[in-house]
Amino acid sequence: MPSTRCSTPASPCSTFPQTCSVCSGPRPVQDHVAAWDVIFSKADIYTQNFYWELRQKGSVHHDYRGILYRLLGDSKMSFEDIKANVTEMLAGGVDTTSMTLQWHLYEMARNLKVQDMLRAEVLAARHQAQGDMATMLQLVPLLKASIKETLRLHPISVTLQRYLVNDLVLRDYMIPAKTLVQVAIYALGREPTFFFDPENFDPTRWLSKDKNITYFRNLGFGWGVRQCLGRRIAELEMTIFLINMLENFRVEIQHLSDVGTTFNLILMPEKPISFTFWPFNQEATQQ
Repeated sequence: MPSTRCSTPASPCSTFPQTCSVCSGPRPVQDHVAAWDVIFSKADIYTQNFYWELRQKGSVHHDYRGILYRLLGDSKMSFEDIKANVTEMLAGGVDTTSMTLQWHLYEMARNLKVQDMLRAEVLAARHQAQGDMATMLQLVPLLKASIKETLRLHPISVTLQRYLVNDLVLRDYMIPAKTLVQVAIYALGREPTFFFDPENFDPTRWLSKDKNITYFRNLGFGWGVRQCLGRRIAELEMTIFLINMLENFRVEIQHLSDVGTTFNLILMPEKPISFTFWPFNQEATQQ
């Protein structure tokens, strides 16, 4: 995958100074640039093809309701800006979303009771919504909470970083403006001060109405105006994926030992995770 090949050489290049041999050597730089070339090329092809398809069908064609259709139709952004946004979606939204889904399947496979609870909610929502996905998405709070729980235990990044706009006094420490401040969200998600039994995968903790338990705890996408721009799209993608997965498969894991985490621009499993997907028979379950 180009984005994975892009992140692999990017990790040492982002850690060490430019003068260091690990970054100045030809192979890491060449791999990094080549991967970005593939990403930009693919984004250009997809955007150009979509644009000419719309042109051929005319501006009155309304089969498309996506963001790209709206951007091209509004004419408020230049084509180059639109293409840059598409590239960002491809480069920044593939490994991050897929990695979170992999961790979610891992936790479900290790916690079959939780998986059964999620499946029961999804099946009930399907029945109540009569197959309408838009309605169904409003009826799966536990499933959405399970995504938060996955990001608590397995965030994409180690820290959130911000530069202070103004001076800040924090617990009697004076932190001047323009200081780089980091919030260690990986450590925060496993801190007993903020989460009861933090090593336990428990999506129900996010359903509490006590704001002292949930407020400012969900930091997987950041917070405020500088949070991840693709958050809503990513949450929607993951929710729909998990709905279909739970309706059709029972997910089990081939090894019960813990899988460690490694850092390679983003946090990811230190080794491949092997799953077993058993077809789920809804009719047999109902009988």
